[in-house]
Amino acid sequence: MGEPIIKIENLCKVFGPNAKSVMTKVAEGISKDEIFSQTGHVVGLRNINMNINRGEIFVIMGLSGSGKSTLIRHFNRLIDPTEGKIIVDGLDVMGLGKKELEQFRRHRMSMVFQHFGLMPHRTVIENVAYGLMVQGIDKATRHEKAGGWLEAVGLSGYEAQYPSQLSGGQQQRVGLARALCTDADILLMDEAFSALDPLIRSEMQDQLIELQDRLHKTIIFITHDLDEALRIGDRIAILKDGELSQVGRPEEILLNPADDYVEAFVRDVNRARVLTADVVMQPPVCRLTTENLDEALRQMRGHKHDYGFVFEDEEYTDYKGFVTRELIENEIDQPGKNADLSDLAEEVFSVQPDASLEKILPTSLEQPYPVPVVGEDGEFHGVVSRKSMISILSEKDESKVG
Repeated sequence: MGEPIIKIENLCKVFGPNAKSVMTKVAEGISKDEIFSQTGHVVGLRNINMNINRGEIFVIMGLSGSGKSTLIRHFNRLIDPTEGKIIVDGLDVMGLGKKELEQFRRHRMSMVFQHFGLMPHRTVIENVAYGLMVQGIDKATRHEKAGGWLEAVGLSGYEAQYPSQLSGGQQQRVGLARALCTDADILLMDEAFSALDPLIRSEMQDQLIELQDRLHKTIIFITHDLDEALRIGDRIAILKDGELSQVGRPEEILLNPADDYVEAFVRDVNRARVLTADVVMQPPVCRLTTENLDEALRQMRGHKHDYGFVFEDEEYTDYKGFVTRELIENEIDQPGKNADLSDLAEEVFSVQPDASLEKILPTSLEQPYPVPVVGEDGEFHGVVSRKSMISILSEKDESKVG
């Protein structure tokens, strides 16, 4: 997921009758308020540079007036920039003529709006299939495809209903199905869930994450809600007054805010709910790769630990389990032939790399040993210790001291 599909270069947008005439002031770094006071023009965006990777959920967030909705409308040229480039999959969007732009919007990008944008006089299935109708797809084909997407968003059986007969959450599911139905590479979602009540909003976030796990679309998601951004975003861009403050993964935004504005945004975030095992995990201090119990005991004592993690190879990939010094010593004291170390290794409570610290912490506090991090395929990633979790969770409070 490192290949850019969208490149934004030096994007500027000034609203007003002579926008080009104030670009010198924009380039000089004169503030938004001062430019408005001097010229009556409003600086919507200033020198935005960003790459959006194929297959990621890229969240653009900021307070009201930060420029986030203005920015997303540049991707499909609902708004034209005053200056700058918009490159989508190698295509210069600013070079498209009227008909080319229509085709680009129909086939490359779909949009989900805050207030659903459904046509009240059309049934649910007609709303979902509308983009395919515009593309000239025959009715039977488009309705069959639309029915499949309604099933995907949990609305199978609602095909003949009208939007007014649905709840707000159901209407937004229709809007999502309509956007997906065109098979566009890129999904634009402008405050798509903000009109929903908290419970339905959370359900829609879950559904979007679930669908993305299967579809791997490129999703650009606008929100003013940091919790929402941290929950769904692979990367997050934070805007302030039309300028880009920071772009990074959720944990980067949370742990290393670029400026005071971002720091204020993340100050009250529940870190345990956002941060995951892969953020704080480390290699285990004591890694045992010998089958010989005496040698394993010697290695363990060298690390000054009374436990170790057992591997079958020197690459530390074939993870066998966890063993204590007491268990090894007891086996050595047994008469007759001793068991191999891998036979003594025990499976203990482990977590996947994307497990939140909120879920790990209670169990880790009950056991004196680090928690192994093991992927779905059984691959060993590292361990999470109580010390590392407490350290990273307490940084926020320490930053407030003094």
